[in-house]
Amino acid sequence: MKIDGIHLRHAGTSGSPVLLLHGIGGSSRSFTSQLPALGERHRVFAWDAPGYGGSADPVQHSGMSGYADSVVGVLDVLGLEGAHLVGVSWGGVIATRAALLHPDRVRSLVLADSTRGSGTTPESASRMHARARERAELGPAEFARRRGPRLTAPDADPGVVEQVVTIMSELRATGYAAAVNSMAATDHSDALQHVSVPTLVLVGAQDAVTGVDESRALATGIPGAEFRIIPGGHAANQEHPAAFNSAVADFLSTVDSAAPVGGA
Repeated sequence: MKIDGIHLRHAGTSGSPVLLLHGIGGSSRSFTSQLPALGERHRVFAWDAPGYGGSADPVQHSGMSGYADSVVGVLDVLGLEGAHLVGVSWGGVIATRAALLHPDRVRSLVLADSTRGSGTTPESASRMHARARERAELGPAEFARRRGPRLTAPDADPGVVEQVVTIMSELRATGYAAAVNSMAATDHSDALQHVSVPTLVLVGAQDAVTGVDESRALATGIPGAEFRIIPGGHAANQEHPAAFNSAVADFLSTVDSAAPVGGA
């Protein structure tokens, strides 16, 4: 389905709504293993962020807050008062910003292999900007061939590695550049204390991109956040979907039991 230029994959017909937000090198296809599993108990939607997959390019570069507003726009068109947000990497940063700007629309957060943003230091911001330049110089296919395997653990299933590389090779220059700029300009370090929704931080034990320590910093900074390490690398949801889906499903069940869904 496509709403207001945003392409969504969906699964499930009942239960509390869940919106899946992919990483900077991914798309809604990165959640192939999450949609049917979480759809057993939830109405699940996986977006292609503006400029990604089947979604239209962003009309203007409005940064991380613009992506957060787009999340709320999707909820509005779907007629949802709120949703659980499950964000992987960059998607987790978008989800965090949405919870900060629109806490009444976010039932909970799952931040998987995510980060406070790439603006925490000038060096990390510079490394993020360098990615867009590297992609422009190498071209999408070669960039994906070189970078994609870094997202997985050394012992990852070759089929999963191929999937990660293929999805990354489909990135569009406009969408990727806007995403890179949003990450390089973001540092949520001081804002985490204001996140007021239930939060689960998940990270692959072998994540060599954002890393366990960064996820631990997220969990430490967010009041009451849960922290769990699961198998896999940065793309843990694709490498070990059973462990990822179980952790997310258990968390969502706990949140929903504490605050049952109304008509949303």
